[in-house]
Amino acid sequence: MAVDPRTAIVLFSGGQDSTVCLAWALARFARVETLGFDYGQRHRIELDCRLTVRQELARQFPQWGERLGEDHLLDLSLLGQISDCALTAERAIELQANGLPNTFVPGRNLLFLGFAATLAYRRSASVLVGGMCETDYSGYPDCRDNTLKALQVALSLGLDTPMTLETPLMFLTKADTWALSHSLGGEALNALIAEHTHTCYLGERGQRHAWGHGCGHCPACALRARGHAEWLARGAA
Repeated sequence: MAVDPRTAIVLFSGGQDSTVCLAWALARFARVETLGFDYGQRHRIELDCRLTVRQELARQFPQWGERLGEDHLLDLSLLGQISDCALTAERAIELQANGLPNTFVPGRNLLFLGFAATLAYRRSASVLVGGMCETDYSGYPDCRDNTLKALQVALSLGLDTPMTLETPLMFLTKADTWALSHSLGGEALNALIAEHTHTCYLGERGQRHAWGHGCGHCPACALRARGHAEWLARGAA
């Protein structure tokens, strides 16, 4: 694959999806930087996992390590203060009257990408990569393809410079995501993802399942476990 000379910034939480997106970007772009957000999430342990995942990617895949640039972490604690939801407060995860789960953080991806574009402008980067997906997305409206396409236009116009939003997982199931990571880095990458990433909404890392660490029953864990089982049922190829 020819290397794209552009610099990409990956929205990198330390979870499975963003790690696959990071590997995807490292396989394509000449330079890749990562950006995380501390917004008061109850699964804040993901912020600790981010650095370990970066280190392991660089160590196990030296060809990617040469392209891996700086990491950035932004304090968006204000978002946690104004978003009364199950990801920023200790409350049961359940469906709301509007049909959305109360894990939905209103405006989160819109804010994330706005700040990412601001950073990209300063860093001379023109590609933003995010793990948004409308196949396994819990109905979050800011994960839809149309939302991201509209945002790409708005950011490019507002910055008066082309800004490309890449969402490699947009139309993939979780099983497809495991397959994609395997195609990028083989069993080594999938093992790295299972051992070092964090996706559990409750922030639990005690129990190690075949698909990774987590409580095993929150929506994020259930989705990850089901996807892993479906991928194995295909023959893990």
